[in-house]
Amino acid sequence: MNDVIFGKNSVLEALIAGNREINKILISKNIHSDNKLNKIKDLAKEKGIIFQFVGKEKFQPYEEFNHQGIIAQISPIEYKDLDEFLEEKKEGYSSLVILDGIEDSHNLGAIIRTCVCAGVSGIVIPSRRNVQVNATVEKTSAGAINHIPIIKVNSLVNAVQKLKNSDWWVVAADANAKDNYYDVNYTDMNFAIIMGAEHAGVSKSLLKLSDFVVKIPMLKDFNSLNVSNALSAIIFETVRQKLTNKK
Repeated sequence: MNDVIFGKNSVLEALIAGNREINKILISKNIHSDNKLNKIKDLAKEKGIIFQFVGKEKFQPYEEFNHQGIIAQISPIEYKDLDEFLEEKKEGYSSLVILDGIEDSHNLGAIIRTCVCAGVSGIVIPSRRNVQVNATVEKTSAGAINHIPIIKVNSLVNAVQKLKNSDWWVVAADANAKDNYYDVNYTDMNFAIIMGAEHAGVSKSLLKLSDFVVKIPMLKDFNSLNVSNALSAIIFETVRQKLTNKK
């Protein structure tokens, strides 16, 4: 169980030290409030870490441990810094996938697997309102998580602006776009593709910053593609263009 921290003291010390990447804190609904628990909640709020009060069934896999009704889920990976990524010298053009509000761990794992297969240079996720890398993501990615940088940023808007200032082109996927995803030439530029959650899509602030807004055309009036499937269609079009351009 190397992806969780158990007990009030351990979770509190991890929050104070700040040397562990905490994704989420689960607190039993039956736990009695005390000074330590209040301090944990206060620190979590201060650091922007989600905490949830959950039923006892969430703690069943950890019954052999003295969890005291509190568990912190930690990241199994070390996130990369965007500035560090941009400073690294790379041969040829690079690509990024930016995820805006992805909530499902299985979707994130599938996206990571697709990105590795397609040769994407890195994946950007926000520190809040997006699922973080956890054991489910790691398992769903089938080990691909170990072959691509995951970049965590506090603000996607600031990250996109920084990319644009560094001569990157930004492509956002939106179901209401006029242009199709295959109308963009991805071969002669550094580009980042922004994908949003199924129910909300890419935020308006990111759409405004994007150089291209594209859609996946549907033959029927039924938009059933989830975000991982949609990304696969777009990202492998970039692969097709790259391979075609080499001939």
